[in-house]
Amino acid sequence: MTWYEAILLGLIQGLTEFLPVSSSGHLELGGVLLHVNSSENLLFAIVVHGATVLSTLVVFREDIIRLIAGVFKREKEETSYVMKIALSMIPILVVGVFFKDYVESLYAGNLLMVGCMLLLTASLLTFTFFNKGGEKKISYKSAAIIGVAQAMAVVPGISRSGSTIATGLLLGNDKKEMARFSFLMVLVPILGANFLDIMSGGMTTENHMGFVPLAIGFIAAFVSGLLACKIMIKVVNKGKLIYFGIYCFIVGLIAIFAA
Repeated sequence: MTWYEAILLGLIQGLTEFLPVSSSGHLELGGVLLHVNSSENLLFAIVVHGATVLSTLVVFREDIIRLIAGVFKREKEETSYVMKIALSMIPILVVGVFFKDYVESLYAGNLLMVGCMLLLTASLLTFTFFNKGGEKKISYKSAAIIGVAQAMAVVPGISRSGSTIATGLLLGNDKKEMARFSFLMVLVPILGANFLDIMSGGMTTENHMGFVPLAIGFIAAFVSGLLACKIMIKVVNKGKLIYFGIYCFIVGLIAIFAA
């Protein structure tokens, strides 16, 4: 992988991890256009995903510290919130444990599938234009349903942030709270997936990727992820997800016609 490919794929990962346009779908499209299958290089995927996790930790550092402190102090509100996040992780855990091989088989540069799933993401985001959420706090039931939406987003082309936030808004949850919950609920699953990939051989000496493209990819993903995360929070608060829905619709059609 060249340095400019590392920059481009790192930017794609960082921006699309948080913006509701599907990072997996865009990485598939990027791999096809650049003739680089990023999924073949597990180490690069681990590094750029780690960069986006770090950007989330930076943006939500105060919330994370407050939640951890609240759990140790056995404060009811913080403990309940953490339990809801844990509940939302169960569906993606089930998919990761029992359907890992099937999910990996979907990442094969299938533009038709990616295009169709981007159209599905566009539909979800469009629904939020007509139903902009309510003032409800996230309940355990909502957390479970939002977790199912996150699990469905393992399919390339379905946006994780888009599907979880849209689902939460359709359930009547407060839009500001949904943005925060959506980003916090993904931290442990990404870290867990990266840990499993490392244990399965992602960091072995057989991987000959140089340090430079890894460092460039990490920096690109971290900086763009930091920017995208902050932008997404503002977009959700202003109820402007419809614009990303239009974008996904256009890119989805392009992918379908290019298949």
